[in-house]
Amino acid sequence: MKKQSQPPHLLQKPFIVCFLAILCNALWGSAFPAVKSGYRLFAITGDDPASQILFAGIRFFLAGFLALLFGSLLQKKVLLPKKTSVPLVLKLSVFQTVLQYIFFYLGLAHTSGVKGSIIIASNTFVAILVASLLFHQEKLTGRKITACIIGFAGVVLVNLNGEDIGMSFRLDGEGFLLISVVAYAFSSSLLKIYSKEEDPVTLSGWQFMAGGLVMVTGGFFLGGQIANVTLPGIAVLVYLALVSSVAFSLWGILLKYHPVSKIAIFGFTNPVFGVLLSTLILREESQTKGWQILTALVLVCAGIYLVNQPPKEYTQENP
Repeated sequence: MKKQSQPPHLLQKPFIVCFLAILCNALWGSAFPAVKSGYRLFAITGDDPASQILFAGIRFFLAGFLALLFGSLLQKKVLLPKKTSVPLVLKLSVFQTVLQYIFFYLGLAHTSGVKGSIIIASNTFVAILVASLLFHQEKLTGRKITACIIGFAGVVLVNLNGEDIGMSFRLDGEGFLLISVVAYAFSSSLLKIYSKEEDPVTLSGWQFMAGGLVMVTGGFFLGGQIANVTLPGIAVLVYLALVSSVAFSLWGILLKYHPVSKIAIFGFTNPVFGVLLSTLILREESQTKGWQILTALVLVCAGIYLVNQPPKEYTQENP
């Protein structure tokens, strides 16, 4: 197991790491109502996955462009990947953008919202398992497993809104969502490995552009179309691109300097933000009770606390 890179001074502060990780998930949580608004404004229906993939491809291509633009301005140089990093960018784009989001959109169209939210929330647990058991980036401990179970319980609770979950399983529904979850888990570990050789913002920006281009091409040839283009719709699309560019760039920087489990566990806050912000922004009457949301937050915070607690050191006294 390789030693972690020494983080900059600010990223050594637990409060800063916690704040940035929660900010990323708050931004991702805001994407749920923003995507719904985008579909309505661009007249994309729920049974039109080709147009959804086309819409997502445009979003991610623009996200990559914005990430590279802002990163280049901040670093005062054009962010271009090294020649040796081009295969890394392409491989990362396959997992982080193409596989994750194509299977996400296709799977979500053939399962319930509750089941979809719960399956997607399992990506935190799967990411920690992949990082520990396959990539050997850290040890899988009882504390991490317990933290994941507690955090996942919070996600299940916030999604128990009276809808029948059921035990049915469809390959093109729940199966596709599981593929999306595994793709996310692999992308987290790959981003950590590749960021040792390449700047995380450069990786995120170029992989988004590559993956977005693949999705745009695929969505177009599958018959997808973007109609009813309006200024509010464009504003929502730009916001979604900013969410992805900022959140994934920050997430990549955090993964570069910290164990996957320490950062991934914050992912359990994502669906909680999604429920809260959907209720506030879309004015939807959520069936999730206030006590459920509060209890879910307590459980998620308990899981985060468990993973981020330093292990106790025992001293052995001479007899």
